[in-house]
Amino acid sequence: MTKSSRSSITCIFHLPKNSTRQEQIRRGIWEPLQTGSSYTIQWVAIGEKESGPNWFEGIWTDPMNENDTEHSSVLKIAFKRSKSSLILYIDNSEDEVFLKGSCANLFLIAAERYPDSGMFFSDYDLLTENKKYSIRLLKHHSGRVRNDQDHGKVFLFRKEILHRSIEPDNTLKYHLLYDLRLKISEISTITHISNKEKGSLYEVASVKQEANVFDYLMEEKSSQIEAESVFTEHLKRTGAFLSPGQFIISRPQPRHDPTLKASVIIPVNDRPEFIGTALQSCLNQSVQNIEVIVVVNGGNEDPTILEVQRYQKGGDRYINNQIDVRLEVVDINNIGFCLNNGVSIAKGEFYVQLDSDDRLKQNAIERILEVFESDPEIGIVIGSYDVWELKKDGTLIRKKEIPTVTHDEWTRKNGRNNLLRVGGAGAPRSIPIQLIKDIGLFGMNEEPYSRNYAEDYELVTRISEHYQVGRIFEPIYDVIRHPGGTDHSIDQNTIDRNDETKDWIRKIALKRRIKLNRSQNEPI
Repeated sequence: MTKSSRSSITCIFHLPKNSTRQEQIRRGIWEPLQTGSSYTIQWVAIGEKESGPNWFEGIWTDPMNENDTEHSSVLKIAFKRSKSSLILYIDNSEDEVFLKGSCANLFLIAAERYPDSGMFFSDYDLLTENKKYSIRLLKHHSGRVRNDQDHGKVFLFRKEILHRSIEPDNTLKYHLLYDLRLKISEISTITHISNKEKGSLYEVASVKQEANVFDYLMEEKSSQIEAESVFTEHLKRTGAFLSPGQFIISRPQPRHDPTLKASVIIPVNDRPEFIGTALQSCLNQSVQNIEVIVVVNGGNEDPTILEVQRYQKGGDRYINNQIDVRLEVVDINNIGFCLNNGVSIAKGEFYVQLDSDDRLKQNAIERILEVFESDPEIGIVIGSYDVWELKKDGTLIRKKEIPTVTHDEWTRKNGRNNLLRVGGAGAPRSIPIQLIKDIGLFGMNEEPYSRNYAEDYELVTRISEHYQVGRIFEPIYDVIRHPGGTDHSIDQNTIDRNDETKDWIRKIALKRRIKLNRSQNEPI
C-alpha cells in the first residue's frame, strides 16, 4: 500500500458445520489473509455459531438466529454488518476457495487506484482432477448483462456503493449478486484484474464443467423468472426498457414481387454428409409454395456441391414438380455473406432459417406462415426445437434429457427486453425478406470478435424494437448434435469470443434503446 496508515477491510465468507470444510477454510482463507501487514480485518462468518471452530474470532451471521435461511437474505445481513469502507466477499458456499497471501493487498491497491470503482473481481485458477486451469474472465462493460456470466468467487466491494445498491425490502432467492452487479454498474465502474501467468489472486477447487449451450434449460423456472425480473428493473432504471407495444409498427410490404411464400436459405461449408437430410426435410414440407437456396461457401471444389446437385433437375434424387433447389457458390466462408447472397435472389416473401446439419419438421413452414398471417405487426417468428444426437454408427437418437427448447423467455409482453439477457434468440427463425433488407441485412463478422457467429443476433435485436415477435411453442425443428457441430465440445476461448461478440451487440442495442426512449420524450 502507498498509504502510511493501515487500511481496514471486512472479510465475509461462509463457515459450514463440516469440520473438514472448516479446516480447508482455515488454511485457504483465514490464514492467508492473516499474513497481510497493511490492513486490519473485521471477520464476518455466515453459518451456525454453535458448530463453529475454535479458531474463528469474529462476528457470526447465523441463519437460524436471523429467522431467514435464504442465502441472499443472510448475505445482505452480513454485508450490512460491515464496519469497514471495503468489503471482501468470498463466495465459498459451494466450492473450496484458496486465497493467495497477497490477494487482499492487491485488491486494496486497486481500490486506491480506482476510487470510482464500486466492485472489483479477478481471474482465478481452477483446481480439478489434479490439474490447474487458468480461468480468464471478461472485462466489464455496459453490455455484460447476462446473469450467467462468470465473475469468479472473490469480490471486493466499496461499502458506500454496495449499501446504495441493496434494497431493504428486496427478497431475491437466487440472484442477489447479479442484482448487485447491475445496480453497482449503474452508479460506478466495475474493475477486472487480469492474470497473464501465475498472476491469479486465488484458486477454486471444483469439478470442471464442459461447455453446454443447453445448461440453462436445467435451471429452475423460478430462477429464470427472478433473473428476468432483476434485468427488467435494470433496464427501467437505465432508460433502456421497452414497454409492451412501444414503438411497434406494421411490417413492410414486399417490394421484390415474391412469387413464393418462403425461401429456405442454407449456408454450408464442406458438409456433404448432412446437406441431403436438410434438403429432404424441405422437400417434405406440407407447404410446397417455397424454394430452397443453398449457398456453398467453400468454392467450386467444395464436395457439398455434388450432393446438392443430386436434388436439382437431372440429379438422381430429383422428383418432377418438386420445390426448386437453387445453388449458389462463393469462395468466402462467411455465413452472413452467404445469407445476404441468398436474400438478394430470394423469390419468397419470408426467409426461413435452416442450418446445413439440422432439419425442419414437416409442418414447420406451414406453422410459420400461419403466425405471420395472424398479425401484420409480427416482424419475426421464432419456433421451438428438439435436440437429437448423431451416433458413430449413423443412427439419430432423440436426447430426451434435453426437453423441447421452447425459449419461454420470449413472451409477447417482455421478450424483446429479456432477449438481451439470455444466450440467443431461439430457432428456427423466420423474417420477411423485405424487412431483412430494410433493417440492414445479416452481419458479416463486422462486430468485434465475431467469427461466423451471431450473424443475425444484431438483426433480431433491431427487429424486436419495432415489430412483434411471433412464437411457436411446439417443436418445428430438429437440431442435430455431432462432433463437427458449432455447439459441440466448444473450448473456453471460443465461448469467450462468442460472448464478446454478443455482449458487444447488447451494448449497442442498449444505447440504441435508450436513445429511442429519449427521442419519444423530447418536445416536438
